[in-house]
Amino acid sequence: MKKLGILPKILIAIALGIGCSFFFPGWAVRVFLTFNSIFSNFLGMFIPLLIIGLVAPGIADLGKGAGKLLLITVLLAYSSTVLSGVFTYFSCYFAYPHILGNGLTALGNMDMSNTLTPYFTIEMPAFISVTTALVIAFMLGLTTATITGTTMRGFLIDFRDIITTVITKVIIPCLPLYIFGIFLQMGAEGHVGAVLGAFLKIVGFIFLLHVTELVFLFLVAGSVTHKNPFRALVTMLPAYVTALGTASSAATIPVTLQQAIKNGVREETASFTVPLCATIHMPCSILKITAVAYAITLSMGLPSDFGTYIGFIMMLGITMVAAPGVPGGAIMAALGLLSSMLGFDSNMQGLMIAIYIAMDSFGTAGNVTGDGAIALIVDRIRGRKTES
Repeated sequence: MKKLGILPKILIAIALGIGCSFFFPGWAVRVFLTFNSIFSNFLGMFIPLLIIGLVAPGIADLGKGAGKLLLITVLLAYSSTVLSGVFTYFSCYFAYPHILGNGLTALGNMDMSNTLTPYFTIEMPAFISVTTALVIAFMLGLTTATITGTTMRGFLIDFRDIITTVITKVIIPCLPLYIFGIFLQMGAEGHVGAVLGAFLKIVGFIFLLHVTELVFLFLVAGSVTHKNPFRALVTMLPAYVTALGTASSAATIPVTLQQAIKNGVREETASFTVPLCATIHMPCSILKITAVAYAITLSMGLPSDFGTYIGFIMMLGITMVAAPGVPGGAIMAALGLLSSMLGFDSNMQGLMIAIYIAMDSFGTAGNVTGDGAIALIVDRIRGRKTES
């Protein structure tokens, strides 16, 4: 029997959590709340290590010898990612009050802190703050990229492997049980109806934003390269469909590369930009995170002004480099910023994870399709430099 992926497990966990909430006694609910308390404390302790272990080698891997074309590609990818977050913020700002309506009020009135409590908890304080971890990661990544030695680079790669192993062998397998406990508590306390109603509306709205984002990227690429943007977008659809099945930008690289070349991108340009953008170009991932986070901050009365969000989006655009090649990697890398910059507690983070993973494949598909637009623009810039 084929092994279930993370998305089916999350969906099953949500359904079971809601169903079990109707007949589980209070003592049984508290057993799962105890697990959730310990797991969320572990996440809080692990997040600074995750940031150092994934961001530092991600930046170091960019290297120093690829020249101006590397810088241009990185700037284009980062600008695209940040602009996607800004576009999402303003889309949600104007649309959510009309789309979610009373769902925002219902979510805002949700209190999950008093009725049921864990039997006990185990404190696991982080040894450094998220901000300090980010600074250390940037410092290690940038300096390692400039030095000639290989010892530090090897250490960072080994440390990244350790962190990725913890994610894939411990955190990802535990997520369904964690999500189960969150929805079990919400159902037991009578909050699940409001959450599910908002959940479905947010997912539908995010899908519309994905389509709009991809059309915009290829309109820009088309205007720069003087190619038909819609024909170029259709050419990239095999990469989109492949990513839907794999939920991995890295696994889709061969197809993305092939379709970019079919769009007229020179092979040497595509071979450089496509693998690089698979790591650093995450417009649809940041779109999902921003859209879900804004709904939660708006409903919970947390700061949701543009001044707060632009800092969050710009930092998130950098931490997306830390997204490993596993399902849900981007949201795991973003948990530290959600906590430190937006004030998310463990329950809010659990909702973020559930909604994000429900659309994980669509986000990955949007990312790799957008890589084709970046490849077109970089190839055009490279051609102009060659002509001059």
